Amino acid sequence: MPDLPLFLRPGGLVALVLALAVLKVWAAANSHLVEDEAYYRLWGLHPALGYYDHPPMIAWWIWAGQQLLGDTVLAVRAAVILSSVLGSLVLWRTGLLLFGARAAGWAVLFFNASLLIGIGGILATPDAPSVLFWGLAFWALVELQTSENANWWLAVGLFAGLGLVSKYSCLFLGTGILLWLVWVPTARKWFGTWQLWAGGLLAVYIFAPVLYWNQLHDWVSFYKQFGRAGSGALTSKYIFEFIGAVFGLMNPLVALPACLGAALLSRGTWGKQAGSALVIVTVLPFLAYLIFHSLHARVQANWPAPLFPAFALMAGMFVARASTASRFWRIWATGAVVSGLVIAVVVQIHAVAPLTGVLARKDPTFQLRGWPEVGRQIEQIAEAEDAHFVLTSSYGLTGHLDFLLKGHTAVSQAPVSQVNERIRYIMAPQTSSESFGGTGLYVTTNRRDRSALLLDRFADVRLIAEFPRQVRGVELEQMRVYRMSDPTGSVLDPVETRQPTG
Repeated sequence: MPDLPLFLRPGGLVALVLALAVLKVWAAANSHLVEDEAYYRLWGLHPALGYYDHPPMIAWWIWAGQQLLGDTVLAVRAAVILSSVLGSLVLWRTGLLLFGARAAGWAVLFFNASLLIGIGGILATPDAPSVLFWGLAFWALVELQTSENANWWLAVGLFAGLGLVSKYSCLFLGTGILLWLVWVPTARKWFGTWQLWAGGLLAVYIFAPVLYWNQLHDWVSFYKQFGRAGSGALTSKYIFEFIGAVFGLMNPLVALPACLGAALLSRGTWGKQAGSALVIVTVLPFLAYLIFHSLHARVQANWPAPLFPAFALMAGMFVARASTASRFWRIWATGAVVSGLVIAVVVQIHAVAPLTGVLARKDPTFQLRGWPEVGRQIEQIAEAEDAHFVLTSSYGLTGHLDFLLKGHTAVSQAPVSQVNERIRYIMAPQTSSESFGGTGLYVTTNRRDRSALLLDRFADVRLIAEFPRQVRGVELEQMRVYRMSDPTGSVLDPVETRQPTG
């Protein structure tokens, strides 16, 4: 590849991706968990075949990290960082087969310069394994298309099954594969191969334990995720928010060439070109669902994450073609990469050592802030009140306090427990009612205070402390601590498999 600049050659790309990985390791080890990560850490401590919110892959990743690195923040995030490195490698190979080395290089750069990966690439959420295995399944499809070797269907089934064990959104990838097989005449021959059907059965086999767990628990996880599909009246309130979030997390300077690349590939798809159709048609079902959902309710910014490798490929293909004839697009693409990487580096540093607190809750890193100080305050209050257990009413605070108070002798009688939504903790040993004798604390925030839940569970409930969670002297939220004693009945709600979907 002598005609490629250094930053588009494999050696240059590897050096960049590894450098970013080192930065992410440093940031991951030295910043606190966000509330979803703190909650998923509990999953890692209790690996299972399924959970209320999602399939179990992220829990298994966290469990593996904890076996190697102990119960630490880095252990929660280690596999996620490794997945971004592997994902970049797979994306390069995919781009090389589809569009050539130049497009592959730009795709890797755009992927890592996206705000989702550059900034969010340390966060341990189900999106990380979902992005990886969707990307691996797509790579296997491209290898199939290029080599005409039907055995690649077995790899497609393997990775698609692992994707389903990561997040249910990977079901849409299966729909896209089926559409590609039907739409492209040269792809229809695969219906006659045993490997295609074996690959499909392999995906189902890998996903079967998740189905089994749901069957045991009244399909609660499916109701949680699919019960909100299309709910709510038709509205235009969220569609532009969704589009803005996708463009923002992709990096707006990358989003424009991605759209232009999608237009070029759509022409090829309409002409039933196998390679172009593979990129577009595998994206369409999930994108259509997200658009449909945004016409009824809010789409969370992270939901489109599995599509970002394909978006990077679209942008890389367009820039590789346009930049050979236009200096403008070379400058544009370089600016997109440099700006994205600079923002990623600054935000990772800011996550560890906040540069300012003036943005308060508008700062995207605000969830990381102030938790060690909160933990120390709760420890001091627990010791002063001779408290032996801690209650909450939100999963995020449960996860945070369980991590912050681990090993603290004053509250060792019982783990930190969420009073409500007990289905979230079905994977863990259930706390006996005898553990809630004596004095305990209820910890909450001013925005989520549900202390009224305690009034018919304890004879004595009183507010004893308020203090801020803050960053550099700027208040993020007000913490509240209640003292309870003399339980009058069951302290925790019963486990119910039907919960509100909101």
